Amino acid sequence: MLERIQACLPSLAPAEQRVGRLVLADPRGFAAQPVAELADQAHVSKPTVVRFCRSVGYDGLSDFKRKLAGTVAEGVPFIHRSVDSDDKTSDVLVKVVDNAVAAFLRYRNEATTVALERAAEALAATYQTGRRIEFFGVGNSGIVAQDAQHKFFRLGVTAIAYSDGHMQVMSATMLGPGDCVVIISNSGRTRDLMDAADIARKNGATTIVITASGSPLASAGHIHLAADHPEGYDRYSPMVSRLLHLLIVDVLATCVALRIGSPLQPLLKQMKNNLRNKRYA
Repeated sequence: MLERIQACLPSLAPAEQRVGRLVLADPRGFAAQPVAELADQAHVSKPTVVRFCRSVGYDGLSDFKRKLAGTVAEGVPFIHRSVDSDDKTSDVLVKVVDNAVAAFLRYRNEATTVALERAAEALAATYQTGRRIEFFGVGNSGIVAQDAQHKFFRLGVTAIAYSDGHMQVMSATMLGPGDCVVIISNSGRTRDLMDAADIARKNGATTIVITASGSPLASAGHIHLAADHPEGYDRYSPMVSRLLHLLIVDVLATCVALRIGSPLQPLLKQMKNNLRNKRYA
């Protein structure tokens, strides 16, 4: 992001160049300050600060500062460095956590809200019409599918999760128009998941895929939620892709909960009371 700003400077108006140089001099400080202070430091007007942000390709100051903060936060120690066999526990702690944080920030900055909006609308519409919602995943993605079922069931949304390939293909065969299936895979190359996606789509079910861009599964559904984190396969690699998939499911569940609206509140309260009574009886 900073390299792009540097490259854009010569083409900007002199006042906008002053704002750009302020960003390059202290990106962390720029992301944390209000527009009035930024304008004073650059000796420009507040509209010029906003105009600079738009000139370098962002929607405005808020969008620019949010993505700048994410870029700066990714530059913490050990990000992009793998765990080594001679690492101390303190090193492992920092590397594993920072790898996860970096993946989350990268997703936040690069995710297309259009796809998320379509996926949330499809899931909410399926719930409201009483049709079937299913989650498919294999291996670590199967764990995510089970978690997704739990999250949606907690919202009063009846959902089913399958991690067995044969069950996924059989279930996809029984899906139809109005149903919705979410298929989760890091590599997007699992044969059973590909077959299930193809069957569900041909049967008219809305097919949402959570997988890496460019994977075979990415083009197999109606809606693609890109989860781009290349997973390492040496014995020390943290399983960051699974955490990223869980995050995306959390975003979807929250969006669907907002669409359900106020009727959800008494249900959640009653559920909490019932669980509390059972736990402490």
